[in-house]
Order: sequence, then C-alpha cells, then structure tokens
Amino acid sequence: MFRKRFMPVLITVILGISMVLSGCSQQSELTKVKLSEVTHSVFYAPQYVAMSKGFFKEEGLEVELTNGQGADKVMTAVLSGQVDIGFAGPEASVYVHNEGKEDNSVVFAQLTNGDGTFLMGREPDPDFKWSDLKGKTVIGGRKGGMPAIVLQYVLSKNGMAAGKDVTIDTTMQFAAMPGAFIGGQGDYVIIFEPTASSMEKEGKAYIVASLGKESGEIPYTAYFAKKSMIEKNPELIQKFTNAIYKGQKWVASHTPEEIALAIKLQFPEENDQILISAIKRYKEQNSWKTDPILQENDFYLLQQIIKDAGELNKIAPYEKVVTKQFGENAIKNVK
Repeated sequence: MFRKRFMPVLITVILGISMVLSGCSQQSELTKVKLSEVTHSVFYAPQYVAMSKGFFKEEGLEVELTNGQGADKVMTAVLSGQVDIGFAGPEASVYVHNEGKEDNSVVFAQLTNGDGTFLMGREPDPDFKWSDLKGKTVIGGRKGGMPAIVLQYVLSKNGMAAGKDVTIDTTMQFAAMPGAFIGGQGDYVIIFEPTASSMEKEGKAYIVASLGKESGEIPYTAYFAKKSMIEKNPELIQKFTNAIYKGQKWVASHTPEEIALAIKLQFPEENDQILISAIKRYKEQNSWKTDPILQENDFYLLQQIIKDAGELNKIAPYEKVVTKQFGENAIKNVK
C-alpha cells in the first residue's frame, strides 16, 4: 500500500533532483571568458544583447566583462594575460604589430561599422556647420585613438586641419571628458551614447553633429586576442564569434524599443527614453555591422586614415593582424 501511494511522488522527486543537478552541471560546464571593453556604451548594443539573450551561454561561454577605459589599457590587459579578449579599435592591434611584437594581437571579429561619437557644444545649434569649429578647441580623447583620428578625418573632409584650424585636446581618457567639458574645458567635446543624450537632457551640453554620419563606414570597434591564445583556443574564439553574430542578427531584426529592453540591465540607472533615442540614432546611421568580418579593403582604409592623421608610419599586412575565418564560419553555421 505504501509503495503504491508514494512511488509516483518518489519518482517525481527523484526526477526533479536529477533535473536540478543536470542544470547545475551544465552551468558549471560553462567556460569563463574574460573580456575587456574600451568603454561602456549603447554603441555596443549587439554585445550586450548577446549577453542578455543567452547567446554566449548557448555557446557554452560565461563572459566576465570589465571596462578597460581606453584602448591602450585594454591592449595592455590582453598582452599581459589579464584578460582573454579585448574589445577596442582595430588601430590598437596595428600599433602592436608595427612595434614588432612576436605574439601580437589579432582581430577576429568586428562589431561596429563607423564612429559612435557625437559632437557636443555648449548651446543648441540646429544650423551647425563644421566650419564653425575654426579657431575652436575640441576635447577629442586619447592621442592615436579612434575618436581623435576620425575627428581629424572629418575635419580634413571639410577643408580644415587639426592643429592649424582646430585644436584637438588629446590629453585625457574618454571617462574624464564629460566632466572636463562640464567643468569649462574646451569649446566642443565628442561623446558616446547614452552619455551624450543624458548631458543634453540635463542641459549641460547639446548634440550638434554626428561623427558617424559625417565619416561614413569605418571599422571602428573589434574583438582581438593574442595570436598564441587564438592558436591554442580556436574553438573558444569560434564560440565567442558565433555569439556576437547572433547578437548582430538580433539587433538588426528588432526595434529600438526591444533593443533598449534587452540591454537595460547594462544601463540600470539610464532613462528608458534616452536609451531608445540613442539606439535610434545608431540604427539610423548604420553603426552596427550585420556580420563579424573585418574586410580587407576596410582595414586598409582605416590605416590610411590613421596615416593621414600622422599616427602611422607603415601599413600593416591584413593577414598579419586580421583573421576572418571565425566570422566566415559563424555566417556559415549560425542560422
């Protein structure tokens, strides 16, 4: 009688315990990947979507994300082994290669398709022209970094030269720039979202132009790791690239409102409408790549822009600094 009454309950309990243990086992089997990002911005929405939607976990990975606060610091963390993967401008890998480092960093996936900063002034200026910057000082980020380089590129497209017509302040890291501008330094500043919209909402600065719209498509932010790390862990790099590609596909097929909801945990204190408007801006200017491959012609365009800015003495070979095999495999296998 006892066996008949309690056997179904006992089986249910055993099955439940088994499922819990199985779940714990699957959780413990996740491979931890240490990732350092150059800064924390809505500009990197596909990455945050890959985290929140479980795309990394689907690939058996657990991402430990830290803010490196600058491409130079991210690269230092990668080369010293403090992190597995770096996320910053591809120019950082070009510089390392050109320094002759044997175990140089190699770019294996690209996320953003152009500049993600916005030029901000102290007053609203709906009639802003780039020629208005003549004789002015723009806080432009670290010397040799992508924001300052693209700013120089945009100035040259508009018939002006940095140092001659416009002063670019390259004495500070990006994290310090909003506070410096609010504190009275510079006439203009370039800022990523959502900080740009937050400053505008608070009346501390006003968006007058988009560097992304003006510069066009440029390989701006990408993932890289030491050559030895990629050679020893190709499966991990492939899984990581697969997850990023899933994030790119998801962002491409969803609305700003849906994307804002998906990445909200990354920006818990940010106003929902600011997140949505920032995402709309990035969508409208085609900021996010729809696949993870850094193409050869784009890589050489980037280097030419850096060279024209006076930050590059020689052109690095594509095959030494970039690999597209992981991006190609992701496109082939991720449906």
